[in-house]
Amino acid sequence: MRLLIVIPAFNEEANIVRVVEELQSVAGRYDYIVVNDGSLDQTAALCRAHGFPLLDLPVNLGLTGAFQAGIRYACDAGYDAVIQLDADGQHDPRYILPMLKCMEEENLDLVIGSRFVTVKRPRTLRMAGNALIERLIRLTTHETISDPTSGMRLYGKRLIWRMAYGLNLRPEPDTIAYLIRCGAKVKEVQVEMRERIAGESYLTFTRSLRYMLQTGLNILMLQFILRKEDLTCPGQ
Repeated sequence: MRLLIVIPAFNEEANIVRVVEELQSVAGRYDYIVVNDGSLDQTAALCRAHGFPLLDLPVNLGLTGAFQAGIRYACDAGYDAVIQLDADGQHDPRYILPMLKCMEEENLDLVIGSRFVTVKRPRTLRMAGNALIERLIRLTTHETISDPTSGMRLYGKRLIWRMAYGLNLRPEPDTIAYLIRCGAKVKEVQVEMRERIAGESYLTFTRSLRYMLQTGLNILMLQFILRKEDLTCPGQ
């Protein structure tokens, strides 16, 4: 299985070299590409200086646009699987191989690196939003995803084309709910997430609250707006 690791990066000059070098040492057998999302700092310059494979977007498109650029690259290059790895260092590349093995052995479409498969979710305000999204996904799909907001997601071949060229699907929990309704086979693998070492997170408290409310609304509304798609890849 040919895997591409997509690393969306916006203003991550303080982290990008460390993140990629760790990836190279832990999972150097796999291809990767940094998608510089119109950064205003030295993110792109550092990638070029270190010889990192780079897609350099001229303007900031946000996570959805940056990831879509990376997954389109993977689709056009014929990769069998794509995993999103955050540029802030929170995703541990040691879990890439277990997630890939799970996908191959169980013929899955999507594997989520989850914090709460075997670990209990802490009772915090932020985790309350996570729990709400979990319940909405269970309500609309009858499937339980314990960590729907995890960004560490491995997409199989059936989903790569859909994420790249199908409906404008975001790498977000509402898309997970929609893909499950379309017949995607999804499973979670226990991982540990790390705290950001440097730089600032885009998600402030206000943005986090808005994100949770919007995502919850999307999960409910998409069930009525979008018809189920056939996940068979073109040409199969």
